[in-house]
Amino acid sequence: MTQEQYNSLSRKIIGAAIEVHKEIGPGLLEDIYEHCLMEELKSQNIRAVQQVRIPLFYKGFLQR
Repeated sequence: MTQEQYNSLSRKIIGAAIEVHKEIGPGLLEDIYEHCLMEELKSQNIRAVQQVRIPLFYKGFLQR
């Protein structure tokens, strides 16, 4: 992905997050925003995957 493509995608994702916030407002639980954001991304043909597990190393320990 080129820097220009990365920047364009970043703007679209931020725009989708702003759209969700404008639509449902503040004060709800995080998982509600996550669900709505996934729907917004899907409506804009942006592929995304929720809650992907990644290895995390912290002070020499692997967190799962």
